[in-house]
Amino acid sequence: MFEIGTLIPMSTLLVRHAQVLATMDDGGTEIIDGGLFAVDGFIEQVGPTAELPRTADEVVDLSGHVVLPGLINTHHHFYQTLTRAVPGAQDVGLFDWLRTLYPIWARLTPEDVRISTRLALSELALSGCTTSSDHQYLFPNGSSVDDQVEGAAGVGLRFHVARGSMSLGESDGGLPPDSVVEDEETILLDTERVINKYNDPSPGAMTRVVVAPCSPFSVTPDLMRESAALARRHGVHLHTHVAETHDEEQFCIETFGRRPVELMEDLGWVGNDVWYAHGIYVNDAEIGRLAESGTGVAHCPSSNMRLASGIAPVRSYLAADVRLGLGVDGSASNDGSHLIGEARQAMLLARLAAAPSIEGGRLLAAREALRIATRGSAAVLGRNDIGSLEPGKAADFIAISLDRLEYAGALQDPVAAVLFVAPTGVDQSYVHGKPVVKDGELVGVELPGLIEKHNRAAARLVG
Repeated sequence: MFEIGTLIPMSTLLVRHAQVLATMDDGGTEIIDGGLFAVDGFIEQVGPTAELPRTADEVVDLSGHVVLPGLINTHHHFYQTLTRAVPGAQDVGLFDWLRTLYPIWARLTPEDVRISTRLALSELALSGCTTSSDHQYLFPNGSSVDDQVEGAAGVGLRFHVARGSMSLGESDGGLPPDSVVEDEETILLDTERVINKYNDPSPGAMTRVVVAPCSPFSVTPDLMRESAALARRHGVHLHTHVAETHDEEQFCIETFGRRPVELMEDLGWVGNDVWYAHGIYVNDAEIGRLAESGTGVAHCPSSNMRLASGIAPVRSYLAADVRLGLGVDGSASNDGSHLIGEARQAMLLARLAAAPSIEGGRLLAAREALRIATRGSAAVLGRNDIGSLEPGKAADFIAISLDRLEYAGALQDPVAAVLFVAPTGVDQSYVHGKPVVKDGELVGVELPGLIEKHNRAAARLVG
């Protein structure tokens, strides 16, 4: 124990000899034989290895590796890892998919939430994620955000935990069964409790809280307005599903007389403290209004394909300077949590969407997709302390060995190869200068035992 006035020793980290280090800074700087030097989790220097200090408390030689900023996941439902590939929900669209799964999710216990959170974050970590948001919007059988935070402990990823909610049950004209909705006073009181208990607004924060009513078809307009007011009183961000499917678009028009984005505007759900999941069914005028207001979008390509929801207008978003990030979405609609794989899907799906007019045009590049998954996602979450490898930013980075079967023949451009070759896991991952993955293995999680517990819980839930 240190006495008052005693200096606390600094922790230093030196990364050396990366074959290429992609900073994702404003200039897109990529450094051959690159590295970085960090103190207490924050980067102090980035550059060629020869220009960096020679010693540190921890020295990591990344010869033969490509190094990137850690990828950032802006939309997920961790609990859905327990219901992947469920029969009856495999070959239907969103609303029928939800109707099949709601009764199963109604059986979730606090331990299920802890296990699924830990497993989802483990899967994300191994696939290059260093920061993840999660959107849990139902809390049956005494489960709570506290169970998510407890489940996340020990994995080592930054966690933006969204206190989701559903208040509009079937008996009141909503989609979810009454058994999985909460009354609105309870939702608002618990949301404020969670903010006060867990939200950390400081730079380099490991945990932040997001206010996140589920969707226009599962909460009332009053709850949306009250949630926005609550979030802004506390200075936290807002998140919900918007414009995901034709069904949702039609529901909003028939129920509220407005398209989804217009409804969100009327409810006060636009601004640089707001981001939507999906944002598929938006027109050019709405894209312009999202850009003007600073409202962000989480692009979830695999889920959108899995549920046949549609293709988000990624190129239009980028052209309009809409804040655009990446999300894997629920692990029952993906059905995985592989963030490098998701970035690859974003690149490929944007190319497919451009197919009718590619003559003479340029397709979405690998570096653009990686930028969405790093700088773009950081902006969506409202963070300027992560997303790139620059002095002053947190030391969140991943490294992939180029001595792999998948990279054979792709070493002319290792940065682009991260997305062009078959998706792989990462060999090294550091969050705030601390190892989360070393030599392809999780540092803080005993994976076989976790998988066994998870499978037992899934079998019990699905029956």
